Amino acid sequence: MAQKISSEPADYIQPLFINGLEGRVMRLPAPSARRSREILLLYGSHSSLERMFSLATELNRYGCVTLPDWPGFGGMDSLFKIGKKPDIDTMADYLAAFVKMRYRRRRLTIIGMSYGFTVATRMVQRYPELALKVDFVVSIVGFARYDDFKIRKRTFRLMKLGSGILKQRIPSMIARAVVKGPVIAATYNLMSKRHVKMKDANPEERAQRIAFEKILWRVNDLRTYFYTGHSMLKIDLCDKQAKLSAYHVAVQNDQYFDNKLVEQHLAVIYANVTVIDIKLDAHMPTIVATPKEVAPFIPAKLRRLLATT
Repeated sequence: MAQKISSEPADYIQPLFINGLEGRVMRLPAPSARRSREILLLYGSHSSLERMFSLATELNRYGCVTLPDWPGFGGMDSLFKIGKKPDIDTMADYLAAFVKMRYRRRRLTIIGMSYGFTVATRMVQRYPELALKVDFVVSIVGFARYDDFKIRKRTFRLMKLGSGILKQRIPSMIARAVVKGPVIAATYNLMSKRHVKMKDANPEERAQRIAFEKILWRVNDLRTYFYTGHSMLKIDLCDKQAKLSAYHVAVQNDQYFDNKLVEQHLAVIYANVTVIDIKLDAHMPTIVATPKEVAPFIPAKLRRLLATT
């Protein structure tokens, strides 16, 4: 009998205690005995379990979906709490610890959004024994090197300088005091006609998106946000290989990434790379997207692959 899916994210969220950190994990059970695939879904930066629920629901058609918080995101304790910094290697170590804890005797498929895929890549590079448990990895608008970003050199340098300052403890505390709910709402409202997250929304939906953005800026650790953002502008994962197949879902005319460069870099890292182009107006789903709206990010070719057992 098919499993009935609740529309409430809270029905699938449990506490997560790992390596001295407290967070949450979402787990959607397999819809039926025939759908036995274990899917580990990883969100990017500035996100949460609730934001990813629509995508998790869509992927749940093909098996059990597990979605953990990242340290410092979604309300989870940051790595600074235990004296560590959220660089790419430490984040990969956290992910490896989660995989060891949750998938001791099971194989899994990893699907990562943007930064989530980048951390997964570093994990399978650093832990080849865990890579052996992975059927394949899926990148949804992921990246592997700093030059994958389509950013003007001057803007890139300014972003790198700014994030380098704000990732420090005192500047991030000051930024936290400045970035409050009213400031976020006012900023998004002022930029609503130009901001990629707001410009396509009607007034009612824009209000919903801004409300959700205020929640994300409140629950996500600002220092972790800037630290990981800074690391993305320096990252280079082409130093190690992984004996795995990767499927890369690329948005045509992506405003953030050079798809050709991403493909070249993934080919350096992974044994086999398949690129699946999709035609959309956005780099990723809106912050309040429904399952129907996120469906295009799981194209037919990927769906057929996920449906195999």
